Amino acid sequence: MDNTLQTKIQKLHPEDFPLLLKEITDPPEKLYLLGTLPPKDHKWLAVVGSRKYSNYGKEAAETLIAGLQGYPVVIVSGLALGIDAIAHRAALSAKLPTVAVPGSGLAPSVLYPSTNRNLAGDILKAGGALLSEFEPDFQATAWSFPQRNRVIAGLSDATLVVEAEQKSGALITSKFATEYNRDVFTVPGSIFSSSSAGPHMLLKLGATPITSSGDLLEALGFKGSDKVERDYSDCTAEEKTVIGLLQSPLSRDDLIDVLGIPISRANALLSLMELRGFIKETGGEIHLA
Repeated sequence: MDNTLQTKIQKLHPEDFPLLLKEITDPPEKLYLLGTLPPKDHKWLAVVGSRKYSNYGKEAAETLIAGLQGYPVVIVSGLALGIDAIAHRAALSAKLPTVAVPGSGLAPSVLYPSTNRNLAGDILKAGGALLSEFEPDFQATAWSFPQRNRVIAGLSDATLVVEAEQKSGALITSKFATEYNRDVFTVPGSIFSSSSAGPHMLLKLGATPITSSGDLLEALGFKGSDKVERDYSDCTAEEKTVIGLLQSPLSRDDLIDVLGIPISRANALLSLMELRGFIKETGGEIHLA
């Protein structure tokens, strides 16, 4: 078991809650915290969806969250299998703070689902947090998941539903978000997929359609000037050279020519930098992410 999960669990009283959670009509009496809460000036975005996700849903969640890199955004989800876990991992890849709200207590022996305990440890290692209103040794039950969904919605400025069938926990979260007068966003999907039934119902009810990271940033109220400067201090000398060369986009061939290193080594370097979220290749050109 990940030793990170052995960190001391803190008890928060209402005066210590994140600001938005204090505003809902039915806030928890207390919260338990593992890790560190994000800065107060961040926007909190709940990203929720189906446990039985499609490749489309996975790619949509990953792409949308990757596009938030560099902005003061917290990704909130429920640590569940499926879209929840994908959202947390995408946030970690994009170096965004992420907060998990499981339907169980936070003690390692009961943290649910057990298959995502390593993910919980990764969230804590990255400086994120786990929150629960349940006692630390509380085991998840059928009723605890809808109850925690109100906490996810209550913590967040907005809720993004990626994929959801018409009867799903993700829609319960969006319902709470609406009741709390928070924004609800959703990703349109295929008319032939049952996982699109929930998002399409939300669109009919007035949810904001999200088809790009730009849509998401605009809906959250961000401008280009809100982007935080990237920290390249942990980059290697070669990576810093690439970053310096990409102050203007270059084709892969031109970039490799200027680097002056073997093609195989250059391609490996660029692939690793793309995986780390430093660069992107679109339209035949490589540019800074």
